[in-house]
Amino acid sequence: MSLFKARDWWSTALGEKEEFDQGCLCVADVDNSGSGQDKITVGSYMGYLRIFNPHPVKPGDGMQAEDLLLEVQLRDSVLQVEVGKFVSGTELLHLAVLHCRKLCVYAVSGTLGNVEHGNQYQIKLMYEHNLQRTACNMTYGPFGGVKGRDLICIQSMDGMLMLFEQESYAFGRFLPGFLLPGPLTYSSRTDSFITVSSCQQVESYKYQVLAFATDADERQETEQQKLSSGKRLVMDWVLNIGEQALDICVVSFNQTSSVFVLGERNFFCLKDNGQIRFMKKLDCSPSCFLPYCSVSEGTINTLVGNHNNMLHVYQDVTLKWATQLPHIPVAVKVGNLQDLKGVIVTLSDSGHLQCSYLGTDPSLFQAPKVESREINYEELDREMKKLQKIIKESTKTQDILPRSEKDYDDLRITAEVSPDLDVVSQAIDSEVRAEAVPSVTVKITLQSRLAVQKTKLSICVQPPLALTHDQFIFDDIESCESKVVALSVFLKGNCPPAELEGSAVASYSTPTDLNPEGIPRVARCKFRLPLRLICFPAQPSKTANHKLTIDTNKPPVSLVNLFPDFADQSDEDQVNVLGFQFLTGSRITLLASKTSQRYRIQSEQLEDLWLITKELTFRLEEYFKKQNSKDFTCTFSGSVPLQEYFELIDRHFEVEHVLALSNSCERGAYGFTGQVIQVVMILCALSTLCLWTGADHNLALNSSLIHIILMLRLNAEKFEELLSERAIQFRAIERRLLTRFKDKTPAPLQHLDTLLEGTYRQIIALADAAEENQTNMFQAFTKLKSATQLVIMLISLWQKLSTDQVAILEATFLPLMQDTQELGWEESVDAAISHLLRTCLSKSSKEQALTLTSQLSIPKDTSRLKKHITLLCDRLAKGGRLCLSTDTNIQQTMVMPGGCTPIPESDLEERTGVQDSTTMFTSHRHLTKQKSKTDFPQGALEEAEKP
Repeated sequence: MSLFKARDWWSTALGEKEEFDQGCLCVADVDNSGSGQDKITVGSYMGYLRIFNPHPVKPGDGMQAEDLLLEVQLRDSVLQVEVGKFVSGTELLHLAVLHCRKLCVYAVSGTLGNVEHGNQYQIKLMYEHNLQRTACNMTYGPFGGVKGRDLICIQSMDGMLMLFEQESYAFGRFLPGFLLPGPLTYSSRTDSFITVSSCQQVESYKYQVLAFATDADERQETEQQKLSSGKRLVMDWVLNIGEQALDICVVSFNQTSSVFVLGERNFFCLKDNGQIRFMKKLDCSPSCFLPYCSVSEGTINTLVGNHNNMLHVYQDVTLKWATQLPHIPVAVKVGNLQDLKGVIVTLSDSGHLQCSYLGTDPSLFQAPKVESREINYEELDREMKKLQKIIKESTKTQDILPRSEKDYDDLRITAEVSPDLDVVSQAIDSEVRAEAVPSVTVKITLQSRLAVQKTKLSICVQPPLALTHDQFIFDDIESCESKVVALSVFLKGNCPPAELEGSAVASYSTPTDLNPEGIPRVARCKFRLPLRLICFPAQPSKTANHKLTIDTNKPPVSLVNLFPDFADQSDEDQVNVLGFQFLTGSRITLLASKTSQRYRIQSEQLEDLWLITKELTFRLEEYFKKQNSKDFTCTFSGSVPLQEYFELIDRHFEVEHVLALSNSCERGAYGFTGQVIQVVMILCALSTLCLWTGADHNLALNSSLIHIILMLRLNAEKFEELLSERAIQFRAIERRLLTRFKDKTPAPLQHLDTLLEGTYRQIIALADAAEENQTNMFQAFTKLKSATQLVIMLISLWQKLSTDQVAILEATFLPLMQDTQELGWEESVDAAISHLLRTCLSKSSKEQALTLTSQLSIPKDTSRLKKHITLLCDRLAKGGRLCLSTDTNIQQTMVMPGGCTPIPESDLEERTGVQDSTTMFTSHRHLTKQKSKTDFPQGALEEAEKP
């Protein structure tokens, strides 16, 4: 029924794959230019904020570079943008931006340039409010009849109205009978807030009633308190419209005001007291609307957009005009742009922004510019990219050694891992207690560009993985010659590895005229081992002590497509749930939500979550990369499990009693029998420490592993001392026996032979105990590496760290490839974290002036390390940035994700006990449980877990 199409005056497309809604568009003179010309402000759910000032040379032109005044990317998604008098002490207009957990007010200003396209615009943050609840929408106005300023009211997702008197928070009130949030507006004539509840009712609340009602913090109150203090929140009026509302707006005209409500099938016009003035049944499903005053006609007109790409103009209930749009509008505004009044601005959900008008072309003649020349934007873009590249290269941190200018190597090394496991396993001398230990073949290819000599190939994998061959030696490799070697990888130790990556390193020499022996060089490549090498499919488990939830920004993917090597294609139950079992016996369950974009990994032991979590994120990235999706990201919205990281330390404090007993035995309190008892008790303690992590206790693995490794290192030192003493004793007995045997006159041995045999048994027992202690140290350190890498991944996903920051975090928490008696993990990590807290994460210059001790030794306990780890996470949560420079040590305030509350640093630094550092995160576990219930409905989990 369209007479004409909407005449395109100016249009543009915003971003790529961005999403918009009705609150993302605002048209106003945001920069206070005073010229009467409005600017278009657009925010997106991806966090981009753009301000446009269209200046088309002729109607229908696209966007020029100078039309975009400002484009910035904010940290959080933009839910709504509004322009009003939001700053005290001035009546200038400011921009209010609503995020999920924050309200920011900016001042937009511009600086004139020397040329036409040289004007510069910037935004300045005037103030911000961190919200305790997730926001839905907001409205503003002169609440309470104030003059010359606007106040802001935000509606949260749980039904709370939060009112802000510009820079300060006023109060908050819960709406009665609230279920789901609806559209919200403010009527200045009646000084009331009007909304549409989930009961399909239009409800009005007076501002004074909200101000004198019971505070939102006292929502759970007794009946006696309701009668004695405060007032209940009572509606001014209510009207049942019988359908859900999409939007609501108040228009004042001729000393009266009307409330317009857009429903799913009708739009209503109400009086101030809630009585229906008129209603209109719509023929098409509406998407947005805008009532506005027509000064020339003395009436109120309404623009209604629908899902048929149509824009209808109503005067009361009469349809005056219908026009065709190129998109479905989700927001519509009217503004004055370039001396053209009444320009219709529409925005689609995909970011198509258009300024159009109705009717015929107006007269927009402009005198041509004198000596105007066209600007070659492509050439300018190329020049800008070239200059930016030069600036970026000049500001980079210089390497220790200059990089080679060649983009090729004399010897190229590549690794190819077989997609299938070996038909006949090549595993030898494996300690894994399983029916079959699989192996996988890896082919290493050496391709020489020039003649090289003395080539030695070394292949390395992370223990407890092992290789059938780890070294190959080639005398000489001629130019353009290839060498191919094959080897097999299998699991040898009885614990899962911390990494499924291996590396191949080739050292060789390239001869020259001046140096015939050759210049030593190194070539290296990495390869990734399959997950089937260490685990196999198993039945999912419904119960687990440790659970993690990974969020994504893409629709959930079937686990059959992600793990085709573990899932049965014919089993429909494995679409959302999958079970893994390590060769060592541990079982892990992976669940994919059917409705949300979340994945859950759960297991009885925390360190077992690492490999499955890493494999999940890796396969998700590869999957969406094949789908040509470049904006896929994984996030972690829960709390970092520091409470579980420290909980088990106190449980294992009894190990020190074992050491005390060993000291008393060493003093000779129990003689030879006491030495045997000592060895047996230490062995039992070590077995308990290493097996307790697999017991049915809800314990924090990382903390226990830290304590286990510390105790094992102390035991290793004790074993060395005992072995040294017994060896001295054994040699002394041997000398006495030899003296007796050499004596010409036979003399009684006086039980020296018995003493020699007893000392020999003690040495053998101590050597076996030291060997078992070394094995336990290796297993505990491997588990600690897995759990620590999991914590590093969660921190990086939680704080959205860059690749460089993650590398710094890995170098801090994993500085050693293996734990030794001379240099251990505890003192190394403590020194690294102390350095970060003193440099890039410092709060003041006093902390930077602190000097750290250069001597590293085994600590007495782990309280200092736990305190520093807690402080590191606290500084990162408050906006600290990891870097190698000490200049950027200013912490920025940011919103904590769910369950991660900031820790008072002053209290933390005053406390030195272990209990103080652990109680800081006591609430995290409780919040994590609540978060998991919210993110993954229990019904959905039970449905997904059905075998």
